[in-house]
Amino acid sequence: MENIETIDSVCAYCGVGCDIAAHVDTKENKIKKIFAHPDGVVSQGKLCVKGKYGFDFVDAEDRLRIPRVRKSFLDKNPHIKEVIAGSLSELDDTWYESDLESVTTAAAMKLKDIQAKYGEKSVCSLGGARSSCEGAYLFQKFTRHTLNSPHVDNCARVCHSPSLKGMRMTIGEGAATNPYNDIYNAEFMIVIGSNTTEAHPIIANRILDVAREHDNLATFDVREIKLHRFSKYKVIMPHEANLLVLNMLAYVIIDEELYHDDFIADRTKGFLEFKAQILDDPYANPNYFKEIEGYEYLAKMIPKVAREYALKKSMIFWGLGITEHTDGSYAVMAITHLALMTGNVGKPGAGLMPLRGQTNVQGVCDMGMLPYYAPDYQEPKEVGLMTPQLVDGMLEGTIKAVLNVGEDLTHIHPNINKITKAFENLELIFVQELFMTDIAQRADIVVGVKSIYEKTGVYVNAMRRLHLSQPLVKSDLPDDWEVLQLLDNKMGGNANYESSKDVWDEVREVAYRRFSGASYIRLEKHRKRGLQWPVHTEDTPILHQLDFRTEDGLGAFYYKQYKLRGMIEEITQKRLKGYHLTTGRALAHYNNSAQTKYTESLNKRYTEDILLVNEGDAADFTTEKVILKTEYGETNPLTIKFTDKVQPKTLYTTFHYAESKLNAIFGDKSDELIMTAAFKSLEVEVINC
Repeated sequence: MENIETIDSVCAYCGVGCDIAAHVDTKENKIKKIFAHPDGVVSQGKLCVKGKYGFDFVDAEDRLRIPRVRKSFLDKNPHIKEVIAGSLSELDDTWYESDLESVTTAAAMKLKDIQAKYGEKSVCSLGGARSSCEGAYLFQKFTRHTLNSPHVDNCARVCHSPSLKGMRMTIGEGAATNPYNDIYNAEFMIVIGSNTTEAHPIIANRILDVAREHDNLATFDVREIKLHRFSKYKVIMPHEANLLVLNMLAYVIIDEELYHDDFIADRTKGFLEFKAQILDDPYANPNYFKEIEGYEYLAKMIPKVAREYALKKSMIFWGLGITEHTDGSYAVMAITHLALMTGNVGKPGAGLMPLRGQTNVQGVCDMGMLPYYAPDYQEPKEVGLMTPQLVDGMLEGTIKAVLNVGEDLTHIHPNINKITKAFENLELIFVQELFMTDIAQRADIVVGVKSIYEKTGVYVNAMRRLHLSQPLVKSDLPDDWEVLQLLDNKMGGNANYESSKDVWDEVREVAYRRFSGASYIRLEKHRKRGLQWPVHTEDTPILHQLDFRTEDGLGAFYYKQYKLRGMIEEITQKRLKGYHLTTGRALAHYNNSAQTKYTESLNKRYTEDILLVNEGDAADFTTEKVILKTEYGETNPLTIKFTDKVQPKTLYTTFHYAESKLNAIFGDKSDELIMTAAFKSLEVEVINC
């Protein structure tokens, strides 16, 4: 075809990081088609609907193409307005349009004013996983070194920070241990807290292939999902029972002496104390479920799952259904305990697989976009505040400026009413985005930047695979790192990168323990296969084969007893009256749908957040729409769909549309160790509209 060029890159959506190819009309500078790379190791020749059709956002009329400044911001800062006045043109009643040079000058002037008045630590930076590694690296470097503020965080705060915490405490590395294709070597699989067919369908394809052939899958969830249809063990749990169930699996393995003595002796520490604690825990024996009305069958099923897991080469997969709880970090530790007890880690066909939500969640954490880790998970010169603490700081008046790159704080974080009040105390909100998202609409300065399909950069998927993306189409918009470099120079920094390669070469020096051997040349050469970090002379498909990545090389046991609460407590006390909400995602969208909703074929599939209700609860739902309410606020009306796929007194909805105001009903309840929001279980009041 004339003017049609085929270009390889990486998918813009979930953490699977599928290798894609695109037909691009070079004359029109337009993507015509995206398909799975025929030789792609990750995609295996298949893409989900998001990867296949979700590229229209690149050319959307609503793309942010011209920087804009809020009029009221300039009215409050006349000295800044005076400096950039020549660049301003009317957009509407709220905004002026300007140019990149002027808006970065305005941002730098205001940042200097704020830091002079309130101190250097009055500024914080929040990054998103849509950014490349190069963008994330420079963002944290600019904040820590030029602004001299330790306050950096990223969207992992609301998803997989407990995976990072739990895995690093026990085995020293917060990352998947095995490549996806190792699923085909597994003799048994457990999926817990992950609706994999919806959230990570290309991984689900592998799981289903194996499950169909070997009947070796156990699926744990609070509602019935597609994976249950293909599972040998179909487990529906009460809300907030993750740690309870995982400790029970460990109890069976210990009680029946199914653990791997040699592995424990050679490669772990703390097992004897762990063993004593779990055998003494009244909640750890699966027989406890005999007291839980409606879930009595679990007393017999959990031991069956435990036996198969212990006696076979086994993998465990988990998602936000594990991490978005008050005990998310402890639940992840409980998962790693199972692997440590049985030797199901550090070898083919056996491992630990956290399923990341976005393209580069793993990568932005690797780059040090976290308050407690510098790049390569090194100790920072100063530990900063986590996002919930930063919001408190805004309310207290100690945080006065937010720099936001690719994350919609006001949509995907809990307690929107609290955040709204906090934002009223800020003197600067600077946003780099593709569209006028919820946080962009609240910002003082907004800069449109390149999307993943318009730039070169490194992305790290959920199995530690580095993929060097390349632009599918040309764009005059800046990359994230280019905007940050301008800001850095205007704030007294010395950033002087000519290309993303220059930034990445610095990453390889700073984060050498993972990336020293991952040059652009090698990444280009191995684009189809990718390279799994750590990459030196060779890469590392399987972690922990000889030692764990802890200081002493040993895996560690840390027992945490389950605390009776929530739905289980209500059932045991014969007072299950209220409704318990859980949340998730739909196949057609991801995150805040800021990209997918611009593709008509995807939007048609799922146009709003739908509330699933058990058919037996219909008497309480007398209207087509209901409002959910808690002490923190209420949602906008949600359309009801009755189904037998959720349990009685259990509600389920997705979290894709800011218009739903779902985060208005969640408060500050979060993971005890790492402050990830408890989005997966909430007792709510139902109000018929």
